[in-house]
Amino acid sequence: MATELWPVPDVLAYLAGRWRVERTVRDLATGDEGRFTGTTAFTPLDGGGLLHHESGTFVWRGVPRPAERTLRFLPGGTAGRADVRFADGRPFHDLDLTTGRHVADHPCAADLYRGEFTALDADRWRTVWRVGGPAKDLLLTTDYARVAEDRGDPA
Repeated sequence: MATELWPVPDVLAYLAGRWRVERTVRDLATGDEGRFTGTTAFTPLDGGGLLHHESGTFVWRGVPRPAERTLRFLPGGTAGRADVRFADGRPFHDLDLTTGRHVADHPCAADLYRGEFTALDADRWRTVWRVGGPAKDLLLTTDYARVAEDRGDPA
């Protein structure tokens, strides 16, 4: 099934605001599947860029637990690009959504994270991370939907 792409001329402006998040995590080696539901807020950082803070509930093997993470999305040289970093400043990956799609790699110890980012429209985007290596064999699919009040809609 082909996915229509939504070119994003300014990635930081596109991401700014709050998003509902639904993520499935599949362990391809064991068949176990988990689910994360929550929200992600992209808020302005002093000096430029966005602070990404995700929080919600992750259910794995029937056990729910709170989960959160923080990333920094920094200007990437042009409006369509961002330099994504962990909260402590370490590099994570680049992001260029000018065509509506981007693939990025992140080596982590002996495992490789390969992420595919797809802008679906003005209010929806998706990431698919394939994690492979001696420690992990995972597929993480995350769907983001903009929270209505962040669209400027009267809804």
